[in-house]
Amino acid sequence: MGGGGFTSPPGDPALDELVLELCGRREPRILFLPTASGDPNEQIAAFHATYGRRAALATVLSLFRRHGDARTLREIVLAHDVIYVGGGSLRNLLAIWVAHGLDIVLREAWESGIVLAGLSAGAMCWFEGGVTKSFGPPDVNPGLGFLPGSLSVHADGEPERLPVWLEAVRTGALPGGWAADDGVGLVFEGTDLKRVVSARPGTAAVRVDAVGGELVRTRIEPELLGAGPLGTRPLPDDIKEWRRTRYGR
Repeated sequence: MGGGGFTSPPGDPALDELVLELCGRREPRILFLPTASGDPNEQIAAFHATYGRRAALATVLSLFRRHGDARTLREIVLAHDVIYVGGGSLRNLLAIWVAHGLDIVLREAWESGIVLAGLSAGAMCWFEGGVTKSFGPPDVNPGLGFLPGSLSVHADGEPERLPVWLEAVRTGALPGGWAADDGVGLVFEGTDLKRVVSARPGTAAVRVDAVGGELVRTRIEPELLGAGPLGTRPLPDDIKEWRRTRYGR
C-alpha cells in the first residue's frame, strides 16, 4: 500500500519486526492507532513493549484522550513512517475515524508512501470489507477500500467467521479476497499483493472468488519468516493469473 503495506491477524515477533523493515528506514517512526478497542491501556502498553526500543519514535494516537493536543490529526499521522492499527471492532473503528476525518488523512498517508499495517480489525479496515464480530454473531462490514477485495481474519482461530465470509463472497455482498490464518500476513505494494508470509508453521492463506455463483479457492502457502532469505517464495501461478486478469499486470 502506498510505499508498502502489511496486513495480518494477531501479531508475532517476526511479523512485528517485518512491519518496521517495510518502511526501509534505520530509525523508523511508528504510530499506533488503538481505536478499534477504545484505546485500552493494555494494547498501548503492549505496543510500547514491542516497539519502544526498536523504533526511533513509537507514538500512540488516542482519539478518546486528545485533551490539550494542539496538533491536527494530519500533522500527527504524516510525521510517521508506519501507521499500525490494533484489533477490536471494525464497525466502531470506522465510525470513529469517519467522525474525526481520519479516514481522509489515512488515504493521504497511504498515497504519500507511508506504510499502513494492522492486525485483526486493523488488517481488514484497509480492504473493501470483511467480517466483524463487533455486535455478536459474525457480520459483513465495509472497509476503507484502499485495497481491492475483502479480507477475513482468524480463519483458524475463529472459524465461525469463515462461512459468513464465504457466503458473502458467493452472493456478491463482498468481493472476492483472502482468508488468513492467525500469524499469516499479506504484504502489498500499492494495490498489488507482493508476498504472503507467516510466523507460524502450518498456517496459510486462501484466495476465494465467486465464478458463476460458485466459489473458486486457491490455497497460498506462505513464506515462513526466519526460515530463509526474505522474498524468495514467489506467488502461486493461479494468483499471478488472477492479478493479470483483473489488473492487466
